[in-house]
Formats: sequence, structure tokens, C-alpha cells
Amino acid sequence: MNVLAKAGIWSLCAAARAAIPCLWKGKYFSSGKEPGENNTVTPMLRHLMYKIKSTGPITVAEYMKEVLTNPAKGYYVYRDMLGEEGDFITSPEISQIFGEVFSQLGSVLKNCDISIHLVEVSQKLSEIQALTLTEEKVPLERSDGSPVYMKGVTKSGIPVSWYRDLQDVPKGYSFYLAHEFFDVLPVHKFQKTPQGWREVFIDIDPQVSDKLRFVLAPCATPAEAFIQRNETRDHVEVCPDAGVIIQELSQRIALTGGAALVADYGHDGTKTDTFRGFCGHKLHDVLIAPGTADLTADVDFSYLRRMAQGRVASLGPITQQAFLKNMGIDVRLKVLLGKSAEPSLRQQLLEGYDMLMNPKKMGERFNFFALLPHQRLHGGNPQVNAHQSKPSPSPVAGFSELVWQ
Repeated sequence: MNVLAKAGIWSLCAAARAAIPCLWKGKYFSSGKEPGENNTVTPMLRHLMYKIKSTGPITVAEYMKEVLTNPAKGYYVYRDMLGEEGDFITSPEISQIFGEVFSQLGSVLKNCDISIHLVEVSQKLSEIQALTLTEEKVPLERSDGSPVYMKGVTKSGIPVSWYRDLQDVPKGYSFYLAHEFFDVLPVHKFQKTPQGWREVFIDIDPQVSDKLRFVLAPCATPAEAFIQRNETRDHVEVCPDAGVIIQELSQRIALTGGAALVADYGHDGTKTDTFRGFCGHKLHDVLIAPGTADLTADVDFSYLRRMAQGRVASLGPITQQAFLKNMGIDVRLKVLLGKSAEPSLRQQLLEGYDMLMNPKKMGERFNFFALLPHQRLHGGNPQVNAHQSKPSPSPVAGFSELVWQ
């Protein structure tokens, strides 16, 4: 069973930036929060300013990649970001019910030869994962220069390995889980102008020497090729790296079977400016104190569907509320409440359920999307899914209404 962890696996660099000896125009976009008067000069900010002074304005994708995964100063490489004292918390930490509804996979995999493969670029997160998953009595094998940089055995005796790139994960019949994974991959941002699409770059503010600002490229850039010809929005975000990963997953699933489940904040090709930062569980201006906050952009599931290119069938996106309800979360909550006599535990279960399911919280902001072999849905006819899979004639867990027999 292969698992994709949250941190990015960026096997391809962002599209190359053309050298443009023209005037760059300043432009303001939403960046999560109005900038404060005092801008903290972080080591990452100094690094970015030196980079911009040397080569010129950088793309938003290049900015995200540097801020999040720079080997020396990257946010995901060294910062403690999870939990109440960190910058964000994910569904498995919010409530035990989230993980328990996925325990149904156990009945599918119980007779299989299982191994777990985690793709994780964050040293901090990989250490947390190892501490949670592995048996203390069995020491971890570490090899920094190897594609498999860490190996161990889980507390239930299952081999587990850590990688930095999906390409290095062994191929074979696999289930891939990408939970809050695609939202941190670098995006290129574009604004429609009277002159056509113009990419958003990041430059040094000429009025304030230690501050960054958004600017529009004076002419077309290579990444513009990723915009749909019939695009009707006036601002779009595209993620080439997400397309590369979806193509790799689609090819693997088509050849060897299995499935992929993507769970993330996102939309179906409708939203515009979603690039934002989080620090201390609050929205944070993405250009202020880089390296101290998480950066994220909503996943465009319509783009992921197109990138599958009909090799596999796709389902979704559907809201987390609908998916978890189809997976039996209400039944599981009732069972746990029935076994919980302690009022504080019951309150904790109810609060966690509300956070996961309430449409005003995560219920409708979080979405699920799946890739499956065509024969699982359509009897082996690959033409059905050239653009969008039709409703499945056979139930698929999470994407079909739960029916008790």
C-alpha cells in the first residue's frame, strides 16, 4: 500500500522564466491577510531578496518551492508545523473517527502482502511519522543519499519506507492516499489583462527595501501554455507538478491496478485567487516573513481530471461531508458515543465530528477525488472517461450512498 504524505514531491522544476527586459507593473492580490506595519526580516526573506536582485522577479511557483522546501531554510524541512502549537491541524488529528472510517480498507487488504511507502520531503514530518508508526524495539535504517532514505517496521509488523520522490516508489498493485498533499505543490498564477494573460511574479517593493510585492509580467511566459483556451475566469492558478504526479499515478494504476484517493481543499475549476498562508492557525500574508508560515493553494480537481488523460476512471470531487457520510461516519460516531461514559470524551467526539462535517467548517471546503481502473467501473471501456467519468454502475466506497445489507 503506497501512501503520499502531505509535503510536496516536486520531481519537475517550475516552467523556466523568460528574460524580459520590459517594465514590470505592480499589482495587488489577496495574500491571506493585510500586511502589518512591521515586516520581520527572516533568513528566507534575505535569501529571496538576494535571488531577486540577482536574476529578477520570480514566479509564485518558484517562491512557494523556495519557501517550503529549500534544503537550508525551507518551512517544511525544519519547522514544527503540526498540532495546537503549530500552524495547522489536519483531519486525523481533529478526530479519531476520521481514521476509523478508513479502517474498512483492512478487510480488502487483510490477505495481501502489505508494505507502506511514504513520500515525504520534510525531515520533521518523517520523524513524527516514524515515532507514531514504528516499533521502538526495531531500529530505523537510515541512508540519506539513497532514494529510500529511511526504513522501519510498524507496530503491527508491516514494513515501512520513506522516499522523497514518487518515481522511486516500487511499482505494483497499490493504493495511493494523498491527504492534504496537492495543496502545497507550487502554482503559477495568471491575471487576464487587455493584452492577454499575464503571469503574476514576486518582486522587491521599490518603496520598502525589505518588503516583497506582486507584479505582472510585461508579456507572455512559458507557463501560460497550461491555461485552457476556453478559460472564462479572469484569474487562474495552474500547477504543472500536480499534473506530472497525476499522470504518473494514472499510468501506474492502468498498468498494475489499485486506486488513488486524493483528499484536499479544492474546487472543480471554479475558484480564482486561493493562494494563502497560515501561521499559528490564522491566515497570514504570504509575502510577510517567508519561511515562518505554511503556504497553500486550493487544488483544481478539473485539472487533475484532465491530466489523467483517460488512462483511468475518475470519481469526484465530492465534499468531505458527503464522502464521510457514505463511509459510515454517523454509524461510527453512534458506536463511540455509546461506549463513552466520560462527558469530556463525548464532548470531544461531538466537537471533532462537527469540525469534519459542518458545511461552514471542513464539511464543504474539503473534497475527495479518486482514480480507478476503467474495468472497475465500466467493464474495461476506456473511452467512457475521456473527460469525466459517468456515475459508476457499481458502488465505490465513499462515492456511493452507504447501503446496509
